Amino acid sequence: MDETAEREFTAFVVERGHRLLRVAYALTGNQQAAEDLLQTALAKTALHWSRVEHGAEMYVRKILYHDHVSRWRKLRRLREVPVEAVPDHSAGGDLSRQVADRLAVHSALLRLPPRQRAVLVLRYLEDLSEKQVAQVLGCSPGTVASQASRALVRLRELIPGQGLLAADDAELEVLK
Repeated sequence: MDETAEREFTAFVVERGHRLLRVAYALTGNQQAAEDLLQTALAKTALHWSRVEHGAEMYVRKILYHDHVSRWRKLRRLREVPVEAVPDHSAGGDLSRQVADRLAVHSALLRLPPRQRAVLVLRYLEDLSEKQVAQVLGCSPGTVASQASRALVRLRELIPGQGLLAADDAELEVLK
């Protein structure tokens, strides 16, 4: 990588790194795993910078989602299933309810298959259209729609009575 390309890549990481880390964290549910996932994606991007610099953010996102699913498949072979119990926040106050809601959604998201989780993160956290999500994940918009629908149904099952995911309002504001 020449000096100019290195400066451009560094500027890209400084400008968009935080947002990409947030996406990686939403996928992995773990700060260290998110940092590792993003570092790997950025290293792969740096190798091909001259080819991808104009579409670099989408390229990094694609790597994040594909690498996350690959890592999940490898871990799944180990038959280890992490379970997180959501603590009871009965301490009142506006923020405690929001924190409890976020934890409930976060815990439920971690119980979704990686592909469904990726669809929800892209659609509702990243605010991408079905067509854009399909491009990132390399599938059809119909697959995105069906995966999102199944994921929302499953989230409603995992978070009963919370009212976080109303049947007529699929907005996942609690993710943001």
